[in-house]
Amino acid sequence: MGKRREARECALQVLFQLEFDSTDVERSLNEYWTGKKPKTEVRDYASWLVHGILDRKADIDGLIKDTSEHWRMERMGLVDRNILRMAVYELLEEKVLAPPIIINEAIEIAKKYSDEKSATFINGLLDAIRKKLETRPSRTRKSKEGQHGPQKRTRGSNRRSGTGPTGQSR
Repeated sequence: MGKRREARECALQVLFQLEFDSTDVERSLNEYWTGKKPKTEVRDYASWLVHGILDRKADIDGLIKDTSEHWRMERMGLVDRNILRMAVYELLEEKVLAPPIIINEAIEIAKKYSDEKSATFINGLLDAIRKKLETRPSRTRKSKEGQHGPQKRTRGSNRRSGTGPTGQSR
């Protein structure tokens, strides 16, 4: 399993826990990590997701509500709702991954933690949200440089620039 997938699954579990007790996010994160030895990238990305989702929860939930027809947030299962929040946050803030990758990750996590019907529902809703976001005049991102793993340049990240590892054109 990739580091980001692992981080998303960790974040999902913390978000699920926070549905029942959201008084202390840091305590919940620390309790979750107790006894686990994740790679730094996994822990950083999961923490970035949890904090970002909670910081922008009203925006994220509003976007989900506006896009989902005949579905109130309260009617969605807790797991499905948090998978949606995670993917929408990434669609809004992730600077490295393309939207289809983010959506596919959400679908795969839904298949693992929910069921096939949920995966289909999540796919349709996220695709509609992706289209809605693409029509916005500018896709502004509120996170700060260097705040989390995705903003760091990593191996293979120069593919988008059209240059190879030495900076020469391909």
